[in-house]
Amino acid sequence: MGLTDLRSDLVKQGLERAPQRAIWKCLGVTDEDLSKPFIAIANSFAETVPGHMHLNRLVEFVKAGIRAAGGVPFEFNTIAVCDGLAMGHIGMHYSLPSRELIADSVETIVQANRFDGLVLLTNCDKITPGMMMAAARLDIPSIVVTGGPMLSGFYKGRKVDVTTIFEAVGEVSAGRMTEDDLKKIEDRAFPSCGSCNGMYTANTMACIAESIGLSLPGCATALAVLSAKARIAKKSGERIVKMVEENLKPSDILTRKAFENAITVDMALGGSTNAVLHVKAVANEAGIELPLEIFDEIARRTPHLCDMRPSGPHDLEELDAAGGLPAVMKLLQDKLHLDAMTVTGKTVKENIKDAVVYDPEVIRPLNRPVHKQGGIAILRGNLAPNGAVLKVTAVPPSMLVHKGPAKTFDSEEEAMKAILNRQIKEGDVIVIRYEGPKGGPGMREMLSPTAAIAGMNLIESVALMTDGRFSGATRGLCIGHVSPEAAAGGPIAVLQTGDMVVIDVPKRRLDVELSDEELRSRLEKWKPRPPKIQKGYLRRYWLLVQSADKGGTLRNP
Repeated sequence: MGLTDLRSDLVKQGLERAPQRAIWKCLGVTDEDLSKPFIAIANSFAETVPGHMHLNRLVEFVKAGIRAAGGVPFEFNTIAVCDGLAMGHIGMHYSLPSRELIADSVETIVQANRFDGLVLLTNCDKITPGMMMAAARLDIPSIVVTGGPMLSGFYKGRKVDVTTIFEAVGEVSAGRMTEDDLKKIEDRAFPSCGSCNGMYTANTMACIAESIGLSLPGCATALAVLSAKARIAKKSGERIVKMVEENLKPSDILTRKAFENAITVDMALGGSTNAVLHVKAVANEAGIELPLEIFDEIARRTPHLCDMRPSGPHDLEELDAAGGLPAVMKLLQDKLHLDAMTVTGKTVKENIKDAVVYDPEVIRPLNRPVHKQGGIAILRGNLAPNGAVLKVTAVPPSMLVHKGPAKTFDSEEEAMKAILNRQIKEGDVIVIRYEGPKGGPGMREMLSPTAAIAGMNLIESVALMTDGRFSGATRGLCIGHVSPEAAAGGPIAVLQTGDMVVIDVPKRRLDVELSDEELRSRLEKWKPRPPKIQKGYLRRYWLLVQSADKGGTLRNP
């Protein structure tokens, strides 16, 4: 594409477009601007999300870069949900569904205005994948700028963060922490703007955006408070104009090779299980077939190199100082598709050729990994015929094989009440169902029960499984995304308290000790339930949403 055949010419050139030109001029566009590329900036700035509270400042650097390169920037906004604020109440029903709203809203504005290029200014859990989905769907030159991680908090000489404060609730309930200590942690857990400091879902998705080729090198790990982030934002603004000139589109970048690269890097980082949902959703928009097994296959051949919070000691500031993702990818180069194209206009090989590991304790060498295999495992069995997802790197070694009686709950609230009332015993397998994409509806993220288990010192004796999902801050033998979900008549729906559940992570198995005949008999008696929420967006979402093994995406009616 040259600058003589811009998409935006449809709404700014020719006699019949005089009314549109008049509107553009009302917005400050000059006659000279009408020949330049029109670049949309989808900004998810919000005063309700720590990861986004600074994006109103960062966007000015993006705009400066666009103008410097000869483009005209137009900013618009999308919604943003903070999972921490939405956790443990009705608000969490809206978190995952917000991903589809974000993708739809970006598509709507860009198509309505016929912009030539797109900058996606984002940061947190559902916003980044929603924007990536929109980029794949629109297939115009697009670049992702993630807002960067926050600093770690400190209390009594140790790092404190989202995991610390959620687990502290369980510690106080168990009498292992005073309320005064809880208050002091509360005051220190979130010390700056930016996404949570560890390899939680927000930073996992930022790392995926960079390693898949949609962000400039270094973008994912540059802290929100650093000037380096501002420079990357400005360079991204400059680069999007060049991408329009080159007609470099997401379809040139989001290939099967690129998805395999991103999954490989994610396994080395020990990223959040939510990545499985989101990567599959982006792949679906890109028209790439990505079976669930690919995550397990890549995990088995990829070493876990970075021991990141919440299960490890290191935060994103340390990862950035150690060389960031280019250094991780340089170590993994023999396992990557080095010819994959990126937003730089260069291949992965070219992008990482000068990368250096500055701290081998943060980014371990291949011969001294944290774990020999990557972070995600896909389990199957008579409880999860279509698969379930586990973050292996967060599981205590003593719990990799576990057998125990089920304690079944039909909601997160019921389970949380039982945990805090000390009704859970060592060896139990907590089962939380009817919390999947359709059953929730919305597939709530459940950090509160998992954090309470950890805080009550039950992490090495109690397992948890659900058709819902977990926060990237979750630790322990916590199995999510069980498919088919209970609301779709999956076997998890007919599990009864006292049934013996057998979990074998090395063999990738999740089973209940029931005969096929007994399981079949129970399922024949099962009856569907009406949606828990009967009106508004979630009612429409309930009608269209697909299971977790399909990425929790919406089916075409």
